[in-house]
This record gives sequence, structure tokens and C-alpha cells, in this order.
Amino acid sequence: MLHRVARHRAATVSTALVLALGLAACSTSGGADGPDDTVSSAAAADGGTTGDSVSDETSAPEPTKPVVTANVSKGSVVPVSTLVATEVADGSLTRVTLSSAAGTVDGTLAEDGSSWTAGDRLEPGTEYTLKAVAENDETTARKRVRFTTDALTLDDQTYASVAPLEGQTVGVGMPVIVRFDIPVTDKAAFEENMSVTATPQQAGTWHWLSDTEVHWRPKSYWQAGSEVTVDLDVNGVDAGNGIYGQESRTVHFTVGDANVYKVNAQTHEMKVFSNGELVRTLPITTGKEGFTTRSGTKVIIEKFDSKRMNSETVGIANDSAEGYDIDDVQYAMRLTYSGEFIHAAPWSVASQGNANVSHGCTGLSTANAQWLYQMTQIGDVVEYTGTDRPMTLDNGYGDWNETFQQYKQGSALA
Repeated sequence: MLHRVARHRAATVSTALVLALGLAACSTSGGADGPDDTVSSAAAADGGTTGDSVSDETSAPEPTKPVVTANVSKGSVVPVSTLVATEVADGSLTRVTLSSAAGTVDGTLAEDGSSWTAGDRLEPGTEYTLKAVAENDETTARKRVRFTTDALTLDDQTYASVAPLEGQTVGVGMPVIVRFDIPVTDKAAFEENMSVTATPQQAGTWHWLSDTEVHWRPKSYWQAGSEVTVDLDVNGVDAGNGIYGQESRTVHFTVGDANVYKVNAQTHEMKVFSNGELVRTLPITTGKEGFTTRSGTKVIIEKFDSKRMNSETVGIANDSAEGYDIDDVQYAMRLTYSGEFIHAAPWSVASQGNANVSHGCTGLSTANAQWLYQMTQIGDVVEYTGTDRPMTLDNGYGDWNETFQQYKQGSALA
């Protein structure tokens, strides 16, 4: 009996020793594979299930999507002055369109694909859709924004008319003249979007005469043969006081021969120069006392084969001693808004070359007036000397009666 008990104890000790050695072997292996395996083994020793712990893996991170933003929002009403733009974080824009029922607005995509900006402002009362696609190495994002613009009436928009006209050939003194039908109060904003370029290149500047009229002239008279482009990119530009530019304009014109006429009221003659050469010297008459012709630089504004001249238009009553009403004054070329012309004056031929007898106009014989009329272009220069009555900047195309430095001060960007 005692023998059997002893054998049973021995077997128990032997079994316990084997289990202890087995556990020791597992602990050594777990130290080499890392703490998770160690935890999993410990769980098994506690009688737990090791399956979940052994097969557990870290979940893959969510892909980083590009984030596309825009300066317009869904359902918004935006000013027509808006230049629509969009940009992206964590990716690159691959395709952007801005469209309306009228078509697509062009734009510029940054070289690195980080942003896109529309190349033009917007039309009033129009629905637009902006679509953008952006990508990175992991995924693609899309953005779609539908919005509308303010509905403007014609009273809310200012339209620019331009002189010279498209394709016109003009003289070397012709300024670029832009007139607006509704006042522009934010002149700087408009001027930043208006340019004049010439071939050959010539420096020049804008000069605002009023809220509705702005001129551009080169530093010196245009070079003969110049090709000039006027670019008014004012559509949608904020003009101030709730007014916006109505339409952009582009006009091309050419500068013809350099015709410059030099009139001396003291010697009663006109020297006609063309491209720097004296062509003729013509006898003339200018304004008599009380009607003195203005001295300074004038420019031919318009031409008439025949024009009625009535003294009432310049403030002289027809029934006064100085009154006149002539139906068909020939070869009339306007110099000022106030009524100075060069024209045929057959009634004063006897005085031409030796006395001033007109009401301010420059009179020539009919033959000389016809010859001059035929060679003259709108924009040709007439330089007057010999009187004490000055020409002004705004009485016609008086742009040359200030130095260039003075003239530049009339720019909103000066």
C-alpha cells in the first residue's frame, strides 16, 4: 500500500516538472517575437483563447482626400466683378470648368495645380456652374458649385465709347478718347484695366478730364506709321456707387503722316509741315480784337466739305453788328469745341497775309483751304502762336497744352 502511494507521488512530481519545463520553453520564445506574442501567450496560460490576439493586425489608415475650396458658394448671388477662383489642399487640380448657358469662361491653372483663376469677370443675371476635379496619389475629389450673379439694369452699368474708331487712320496729335455714359467714381480700378500699346513702343499716360471722360496721349506726338491697340478690359469692373463696367472694348488704329501746321497770328501765315519737311507757307487771317484766336496746340477734331456757320452758336446774336449766318462755308476743319475752325474764307482774301479780321477762325483762300483739307487727317496738329489768349486742355483735343509731367498728374494712378 505504501509502495503504491509513493509511486503515485513520483508520477505527480514528474508530471509537474514536465509542465514547468514546457512553460519555461514558451517564455523564452515569446521574448524574441515581441510583447504582443508575450501577451497572447500569457492569455493562453490563463486559459484564454489565443486566436484573436495572434491574428490581430493594425487597420490601414483612411486615404487623405484632396480638399477643394472656392471663393463662391452654392446658391449664392455674387457681384459681376468677381473673378472666380478655386484652390486645393493635399492634391492637385486636374480639371476646372466655369460655364453658363452662354458658354465657358476661360481660366488659368497654376503650374503646380494648386489653384485656378477665371480669366474674365461675370455677366449680370446669369447662372454659372463651377466644376473642379483634384487628385493625389491615393484618391480623387470633386467639387461642384452653382451660383448666380447680380441682375443689373442699364442704369447700373457704364458703357465706354472710344475714339479713334476701329481701323481709322489719324494724325500724330490724336489722343485716345474714352467716354462713359454713366460716371466712373473708382477711376483707379478702371485705369488698372485699361491699356494703350503701340508699335513702335511709345510711353504715355491716361488723364481724367471728368468722371465720364479720360484721354491717353504719348509723351511726344505719335510716330508716323504707328500701329496702336486700345484695350479696355472693363466688363464687370466695379466703377463705384453700385455701377459696373458694361462691356470690354478693343480698338486698333493707325497713325498716318506727321502733319504739323504752324500758325503765327502776328505774321498772318501758316507753315505746313509733313513728315518734318516744309511743304507750303499759306497766307491766313485769324481773330480780330475781341475775338482773339487762342494760342497753343490744337488738333483737328472733325472735317466738313461744307458747313453752315451761325454766330448764335458762339454767343453772337444774328441781328448784332457782328452777327453772321453762312450756309456753306467750304473745307471747314474744327479745332475747338467753342467754334474755332480752319476754313475757306473768300470774303477775307484781301486781308489774308496782312491782317486779322475773323471772329476767331483761321481763314484761307478757297484754293488753299481745299488743298489743306485734302491732305489733312483727324488728329493732325495745328500749333498757334502770336496771341495772349491761351488754349485750354478741355476745349477740344487740348491734351498737348500741358507738359507730360503735368499731364501725368491727371492719372488716377499717379
